[in-house]
Amino acid sequence: MQTKISLEGEWELQLDKEKQGLQLPFSDVITLPGTTSHARKGPKNEEVLVNALTDEYLFEGSAWYSKEVVIPEELAGKTCFLYLERTRLTTLWLNGQEIGSRDSLNTVHVYDLTGKLQSGSQTLTVRVDNTGYPTKGGHMTSPDTQTNWNGITGRIELQFYGKSYLSGIRLDPNLSDRSVRITGTLEGSAAVTTIAVSASSFNSQTAHSVAEQEFTISPGNFTIDYMLGLDALPWSENAPNLYNLNILLKDGEGETGELHESFFGLREFKADGDKFTINGEKTFLRGKHDGLIFPLTGYAPTDVEEWLRILGISKSYGINHYRFHTCCPPEAAFTAADMLGIYMEPELPFWGTITEPTDEGHNQAEQDYLVSEGYEILKAFGNHPSFVMMSLGNELWGSRTKIDSILKDYKAFDDRPLYTQGSNNHQWVPEILEHEDFFCGVRFSKDRLFRGSYAMCDAPLGHVQTALPGTMKDYDDQFVPPSLQSGEVAKAGGTVQIQYGTEAKAVQVGDTSGEWIPHIPVISHEIGQYATYPNYEEIGKYTGPLKAGNFKIFQERLESNGLGHLAGKFFEASGQLAAACYKEELEAAFRTRRLAGFQLLDLQDFSGQGTALVGILDAFMDSKGMITPEEWRTFCSDAVLLARFPKYNYVSGEVFSASVELSWFRSGTPESLVLKWELTADGGTLAEGSSEVNIPAGSNYIDICQLAIDLPAVQKMTKAVLTLRIAGSDIRKSYDLWVYPEKSGSGLDNIRIFEELSDEALALLEQGDNVLLMPKPESLHNAVEGFYCTDFWCYPMFRSISESMNRPVPVGTMGLLIDNSHPVFRDFPCEQYSTYPWWSIIENSKSIILDGTDREWSPIVQTIDNFERNHKLGFLFECRVGAGNLLVCALDASKAGETPEGRHFLSSVAGYMASSEFKPQYTASVSELHKLIQ
Repeated sequence: MQTKISLEGEWELQLDKEKQGLQLPFSDVITLPGTTSHARKGPKNEEVLVNALTDEYLFEGSAWYSKEVVIPEELAGKTCFLYLERTRLTTLWLNGQEIGSRDSLNTVHVYDLTGKLQSGSQTLTVRVDNTGYPTKGGHMTSPDTQTNWNGITGRIELQFYGKSYLSGIRLDPNLSDRSVRITGTLEGSAAVTTIAVSASSFNSQTAHSVAEQEFTISPGNFTIDYMLGLDALPWSENAPNLYNLNILLKDGEGETGELHESFFGLREFKADGDKFTINGEKTFLRGKHDGLIFPLTGYAPTDVEEWLRILGISKSYGINHYRFHTCCPPEAAFTAADMLGIYMEPELPFWGTITEPTDEGHNQAEQDYLVSEGYEILKAFGNHPSFVMMSLGNELWGSRTKIDSILKDYKAFDDRPLYTQGSNNHQWVPEILEHEDFFCGVRFSKDRLFRGSYAMCDAPLGHVQTALPGTMKDYDDQFVPPSLQSGEVAKAGGTVQIQYGTEAKAVQVGDTSGEWIPHIPVISHEIGQYATYPNYEEIGKYTGPLKAGNFKIFQERLESNGLGHLAGKFFEASGQLAAACYKEELEAAFRTRRLAGFQLLDLQDFSGQGTALVGILDAFMDSKGMITPEEWRTFCSDAVLLARFPKYNYVSGEVFSASVELSWFRSGTPESLVLKWELTADGGTLAEGSSEVNIPAGSNYIDICQLAIDLPAVQKMTKAVLTLRIAGSDIRKSYDLWVYPEKSGSGLDNIRIFEELSDEALALLEQGDNVLLMPKPESLHNAVEGFYCTDFWCYPMFRSISESMNRPVPVGTMGLLIDNSHPVFRDFPCEQYSTYPWWSIIENSKSIILDGTDREWSPIVQTIDNFERNHKLGFLFECRVGAGNLLVCALDASKAGETPEGRHFLSSVAGYMASSEFKPQYTASVSELHKLIQ
């Protein structure tokens, strides 16, 4: 039986920043597992990062860790290994004698100490280096995510074995005959040996035990097939049935070797046409990006309980898939995913270019290292049923031939997971490679887009950012464009400038990269990226080694611009807009019948790369209060109701038409279902009904019915709610609609309107008149373009990239903050945040920069700026000028007036200006106005 001596606890510590070698005596101690930063060792870091969290005790260099361990006499001379889980580059000394070095960033460092350990006190010294890596390391070492820590963060132990022991155990499930193939190596024996294999389920609703079976194996490599029986329980996201699989080494006299214990899940995860299947049933991947962001430690946890909590939160939001961006999580993450039923995709720690030996800048040593890391990941974690996919890196460029050859070799070595060449490789000119099983990207060519939002430097932008809001959009025509259906094929060629990591690069486009139709499952890469304003109340949560110095800087910027009192409202209003954008983003994915899944960026905030607060959860995986898990699951689940309709704003008497469908990827298909629908407004029911539909077996996309509802004649702007639900289930959906009374004009006929602050306008104000200043948006320079959608990722990062590529910078705004109790909205009731009645208004507007104005002069409708600029932006604001009253709105009234919502807004403005309530509190000077409105 295996014996272990834990080495967790106090170790001696010596920091060696300049790598001069160990200087005795040791000057400090540290508790391991842990890191120097978490233990607050070394000088305090005085630098405060703006683009990421600040590691308060950042140490980069060599750190020496030493511990005395007493070896019992009965263990001396036995087969022994030192096991170091989750560390950096290590070198080991035993009693001052160098043993060797290990360099895996992803897997355990194991040192063979057989024959070297004596009984009594022994000194183990480990040097850990967190510089000079064989590769940059992606998010394994990035300050943007888990930081470049130094230490050992997982299990630290000596493992002793008997004379005979098993190594390299690999488990290959075979669903078709309900068995598992067990391969491994019998070490240390010169004789034929018996192993006894047994298995029993431990987390299933129905218990299942498999009788013990004995097998005879010879020294060296062995292969056996262990039958689980026809009633064996498969593993999947819906039923993550797991077995404790025990392999006991025996001989004729009984037990002689160790008991090998492992989790096992019987499953078959495959690519079948344009979808993935789990045990023969199609599934749709609802994924999230993960970069191992853990603000309280700065490193990924290695205990199962914490990963169960983290993955459990994601699962409560409908997530069934994790893609790890240029990193691989610890063993505990796979174990927790096994238990919860989550499909895991680790990725090699690489974000760059794969080259051939003749290419400029070729680094053979780095590529060899990366390939070897892939093999180590497969060997270390491949037995986990949750490990179903693997990627070669993030947004790779370079030799497609070399990338494909790596895939080919991996598949020959281990065909259990499915492989992809990388996530969004060759961004503008992607291709499917011969040996990849699925494709992950954002476009099939420049204009064939299949996600809803993009950075400005990657324009064209997505439909969530630019198109009239509705629910019609899907990407099926991007998968198979009509031009390709007719046989027309376009070729690519020349040079294109692209985003390359967090910078820009010109790349050559090969003539082989033309238009193509995918024939394998396609996952949309890093979808979403809808930014929210920071929550400065979050600063106090950073009680570990990572501090939110960036948040403090952003807060100081806001306060210096006189807007600090609005921070909480900015956070809440931008969050509501982001949640609405995510709803449309995800629903478009579910409407796309050729898509196999998506990977969000992200369910949680991303702490680095400019500080990208793109989550509905914060970096701690806590809710930001934007939306509940239950509401999120109405558009992110294994069963999603969808209504397709072209717009959200309607006129009295208009017919609301919608087709209702159901995306269904639950286990088993019901024979029939009943849809209940209802349209309500002002607490009453406008229309309701039900529809029953029979469902062919195996259907994943179910067309339920067509709705055609005559909207009522309303006397005022009315919000209506369309509610859908499947009777007897948790499947539901709701959409807000707006209905407006018939209105032929804007109502501005009797309002004194000026496009500039002319002498005539000023004269009217001086004599006490009411004036509406409505400058043409295109005439304004001290203003920011109107843009309904919230900012992509974060403004500073993509502003910088756009500038380096000589492309337009992003607008960078984050929706509206609306004083919705103001009387100007008496006939245009609205929320405090952006909603769809504002879309056509804002898209035809600009917001004037009011920097430096008095805090008391607060816009009625304020556009929320990003945390880098922090402009005070007024779309609609008022003031007293002389004896008169001035309302300012930089809107193209003719374009806004083409929509019912625009006409109604203008009419509400006119009604306010004609009323006795038009009495601005703030008085502005003419010179102040001239400075602003230009």
